[in-house]
Amino acid sequence: MYTTSFFGDYKRAAQSIGVRSVRTMKVLIVEDSEEMRRVIKRFVRDQVDEFVECEDGSQAVAAYDKHRPDIVLMDIKMREVDGLEATREIKAAFSDARVIIVSQWDSPAMRETARMAGAERYITKLDLMPLREFLAGAKAKQS
Repeated sequence: MYTTSFFGDYKRAAQSIGVRSVRTMKVLIVEDSEEMRRVIKRFVRDQVDEFVECEDGSQAVAAYDKHRPDIVLMDIKMREVDGLEATREIKAAFSDARVIIVSQWDSPAMRETARMAGAERYITKLDLMPLREFLAGAKAKQS
């Protein structure tokens, strides 16, 4: 499990101008491809203050419990525990968890299966722009 935080600099800057409380966005990325995790982080790093990363769905529930992210970005196909099962487990333990499937696989049946597992959205890796739009809306609701 890996954590990357941009929050420290942001918090110090906000405090220097008198802002007492700063709400940050923390995202858990559950993705077996290190390269894809890097792509996702680069694509949304201006919207996210802290990233937590897991390589497999088997690590996802523990990571969620420890870090309590605002959003989970979940791949489907992973080595030990797939993203659909990990989504079910997270939602069973934390009903308010917000899970977004980010997958190379896409079909109406796959989208419905993800929805039934508890995923809020389904975004393909070929077009990550809806992810930016979703995160912008989620961050706006935090304010």
